[in-house]
Amino acid sequence: MLGELRKDYILDRWVLIVPKRGERPNEFVKQTLPKNSSCFFCPGHESLTPPEIGRIGDTSKTGKNGGWRVRWFENKFPAVQQHDFNLQTHNRFFTFGPAAGMHEVIVETPDHRQLAELSEQEIAWVLEVYANRIEELSKHYSYVSVFKNSGPEAGTSLIHSHSQLIATHTIPKDVRDKCDARRKFVDCPYCAIIATEAKSDRSIAENNDWVAFCPYASRFNNEVVFFPKHHVTSFSHVNYATLAPLLKQVLAKVSSSYNLALTYSPQGEDLHVHLELLPRSSTWGGFELGSGTIINTVSPEDAAAYYRGKQ
Repeated sequence: MLGELRKDYILDRWVLIVPKRGERPNEFVKQTLPKNSSCFFCPGHESLTPPEIGRIGDTSKTGKNGGWRVRWFENKFPAVQQHDFNLQTHNRFFTFGPAAGMHEVIVETPDHRQLAELSEQEIAWVLEVYANRIEELSKHYSYVSVFKNSGPEAGTSLIHSHSQLIATHTIPKDVRDKCDARRKFVDCPYCAIIATEAKSDRSIAENNDWVAFCPYASRFNNEVVFFPKHHVTSFSHVNYATLAPLLKQVLAKVSSSYNLALTYSPQGEDLHVHLELLPRSSTWGGFELGSGTIINTVSPEDAAAYYRGKQ
């Protein structure tokens, strides 16, 4: 059943009402996978998922379904579905529309290693799929949100390492806010921030193409952001091979559940691409949820020192 997109009475804040999402399986009620695992995402169980959209093949593997390194398909319990999109407002305050869009799952590996355990090449393949799916779905949708939930506190229900994307006919509010803030500057502010943070106490690591640092006003304990050093607005134009080692290095130090969120520039904007790593080691309480002001108990300077191995 198609869900519904609803707007707050007066705020520019939207929610998706999708009761069917509550029917998702939850492997985290079990501490470990059973020996006769029926994991939906493992090789040999391709028939348990919706029809495959694409894969990066592995010619060294043989069998009924062939070999694959990464594969992607529609989410079995989608938050949005392919549907005509239009918004209506009834009685002044009730603005709504169909939860229209595309919701896909990207299975990052055929086995039960987590993202940090993959090789740099394997991580680069996953990042390449992100870019390719954004490129393809952007032909039909206004924005493609690519994200990863790892661990129960981060919102995932299946242990097998995977990412997701949700393509929508509207641009997410956080992305629009970033675009609005960017337009207040003549030149890209992130380019200047990157140059400063690469030399600050919040810097973690860098290479020729990328820099990783803990944001000055981090919302999450041990939050990290990855920026390409050169001004790039499309994720299709970044170097995945050089992002992969930095991402692997940082993820190896994350012991809690975490989220990854990719931000790129919508068409017609000039937003610097970046990838956010958001560890979920703390829970927001009433003050954070009620005021919008976050209490972070780990300073970004201490967090960066931890990632650099200084603590």
